[in-house]
Amino acid sequence: MLLFPVFTGYQARRDTPSTTDKRPHPPAMTAGALARRIRVQGRIQGVGYRPFVLRLALRHDVRGWVRNQGGYVEIHAEGESGALDRFTRALIESAPPLAAPEPPLVETATAGGHAAFLILGSRTGAVESAVIPPDHFVCAECLAEMADPGARRHRYPFINCTQCGPRYTIIERLPYDRPHTAMAAFPLCPACREEYENPADRRYHAQPLACAECGPRLSFHEPGRAPIIGNEAALAACVARLREGLIVAAKGIGGYHLLTDAGSECAVQRLRQRKHRPDKPLAVLLPESILEEDLERAGIAAPDQPEWELLRSPWRPIVLTRKARNSRLAPGLAPGLGEIGLMLPYSPLHHLLSADFGGPLVATSANLSGEPVLTEAEEVEARLGGVADAFLHHDRPIRRPADDSVFRTLAGKPRPLRLGRGLAPVELR
Repeated sequence: MLLFPVFTGYQARRDTPSTTDKRPHPPAMTAGALARRIRVQGRIQGVGYRPFVLRLALRHDVRGWVRNQGGYVEIHAEGESGALDRFTRALIESAPPLAAPEPPLVETATAGGHAAFLILGSRTGAVESAVIPPDHFVCAECLAEMADPGARRHRYPFINCTQCGPRYTIIERLPYDRPHTAMAAFPLCPACREEYENPADRRYHAQPLACAECGPRLSFHEPGRAPIIGNEAALAACVARLREGLIVAAKGIGGYHLLTDAGSECAVQRLRQRKHRPDKPLAVLLPESILEEDLERAGIAAPDQPEWELLRSPWRPIVLTRKARNSRLAPGLAPGLGEIGLMLPYSPLHHLLSADFGGPLVATSANLSGEPVLTEAEEVEARLGGVADAFLHHDRPIRRPADDSVFRTLAGKPRPLRLGRGLAPVELR
């Protein structure tokens, strides 16, 4: 298996139980219990696989432990023969939706009389087949929670759980544990800590876990004015400037986007002139609430069914599709072409921005033509001071830049033109 890129720089940790060890467990197995040592490889980092193994063990009355071991997960399981068989099959058949485990390697082991099933601390080891998790779009449960006025994370721009949120772009090194990510600088508050340590919670061992009390926050910067600090205030200021037709550089998952009103030809031409991008097409971000049949009726685009499904897929790429017959978007978005690049929101922040703005937004990479994606606030303001009118920053570091993936239908099938956020890194056999 080939993996791009290669990660190194492992840090040893003591092989100690997690804080979940204090939780109650069923009574110990009988002295005649069998034992197996199980090794699982594949896409099992950053998808809640170890918490899944713990819950699976409790369900099948299995004792022992699970831990990260270099590029794979190692399991010591003790129990009755039938229970161990069911447990082993379920490691693949019932794996979390975002996981892609390979068939496990199973060996007979010596029973140690374990009284519970624990998640042990990660252990350093040689990387034989490490699979780095891509960034995941925000899941339906987190979106519902973000929209709930009574929820603790109502409208929080960095909401996530074990099944969604940033992965690749925040990883510093493997194993994928919070101290090895950009979230190491954000200690969990008591409420988040309780979720993180509760095996019954969907945020159990979710490494990017945060809330407005302990996590990243937004700030809005506009030349000549005092910075606006705070999620709601910064969001409101950003949307107000976009409605005025200004250009805002907004920090996302893997870099910054230049945002402006996609329905304003004046705003689009101003962006093209400042970015020195005279005719290359500009991508359009649509609100999540838009329906397939509304796209053509609203004068935006006319995607076919495969393109629409790709737009709504977990990858959330930019998809090139036919323009609407009577397009109401700015003509300068894709001059002389019959196609337009569309994408739907993939992060909580993009959901909030597009919904609050209430219409299509230009969302193009915030860099000067031909230059790399920018990720640092100071560099963005220095390099793009002549392009953007304002800047929406947040303080969660981007460790690995990632541009948006792009797909186009070729020979009747959507095919990638660029692999990036949501798909990278890609493993090839």
